[in-house]
Amino acid sequence: MNRTLTLLSLLACFHLNLLGKAFHVYSPSSKENTLWIVQATPQRESLKLKVSQKVALGFSGRVITAHPGKPLLYVTATGGDPGKVPGAVVFLNKDGSYQKHHNINFNDGACYLSLDKKNKHILGVSYGNGRLNVYPLDEEGIPGKAVTTIDEGKQQAHCILLPPDGKNVYIPYVKENLALLQYTYDGKTGKVKPLEPKDAKPPLGSGPRHMAYHPTLPMVYFSNEQGIGLSSYRREANGQLKVEQDISILPPGMSKIGLSASDLLITPDGKFLFAGLRGHRQDFDRISRYRVLEDGKAEFLGLTEADKIPWGLTLSPDGKFLLVTATNGASLTAYRISMDGDLKKVASLAWDPRMSDLVTR
Repeated sequence: MNRTLTLLSLLACFHLNLLGKAFHVYSPSSKENTLWIVQATPQRESLKLKVSQKVALGFSGRVITAHPGKPLLYVTATGGDPGKVPGAVVFLNKDGSYQKHHNINFNDGACYLSLDKKNKHILGVSYGNGRLNVYPLDEEGIPGKAVTTIDEGKQQAHCILLPPDGKNVYIPYVKENLALLQYTYDGKTGKVKPLEPKDAKPPLGSGPRHMAYHPTLPMVYFSNEQGIGLSSYRREANGQLKVEQDISILPPGMSKIGLSASDLLITPDGKFLFAGLRGHRQDFDRISRYRVLEDGKAEFLGLTEADKIPWGLTLSPDGKFLLVTATNGASLTAYRISMDGDLKKVASLAWDPRMSDLVTR
């Protein structure tokens, strides 16, 4: 009898191992002023997506990030009255379900939020006015009054993400405000100082939008919003970025008009990069795929079809699935990442239009 129970237990463990662990996807809806919580359950090579809960936040949230060390989410609107931009800290239970949320105000709307490497501050950049704000976090993880606000007089900032060592801040600007501004960062105080030169001078017409860092090499990658491709930069010992690649990925003769790149991420092992390609005025919505070479440079692999206007990208906690939002297609799509960096669509879920940013845990 005991042997039978032991065998059944082993088979059950093997089955769970084969399926993988369930996780949650979180994304704010500006249409409903809610936070969507989606349960994702691995099923062999596929994934089952099911809406678990919708939480009323009371404001039009668009941007979200997760605390790396605490069961907390941060949500913000992209605009609002200065000093009164609505946001929320969402507290989760151990199983990832919603517990409560605490409403807060930010200085400016943000198109991107992230935490520093010591998890002592949360940083945000505004697309509308281009400002950087650094907010200290208390012991509970709730942001306080900004300790740093930088205004370079440029609009259309798009990303704020610190490198693995946490010593620098890089802010990309797109379109006519083209720039890649560089600063040192003090994780104890949240203060920033410009490097000299301050601008890394991205290639004309590239429009660096979102970024990803290689986990072990001194490389930084940017999705090129206007260039429709990828740029690779080497990060020098003094923090300066030096461009090494400016990759264009469109078929020969194809126009860039009505196209733009969106989010970018790198797999945890540093082997592959994925970026969104939005077909605003062309029927050309894709996920671009790249292999990272030994020297840190990227090699374009190809394009995978996506729903209309792929915007936000994230990975499952185990790194096996890529999840993509489509703002016009009003969908969340999951792709299985193969060993060679190919993508296979395995699941899709309909949700509100314009849902763009997402995180998993």
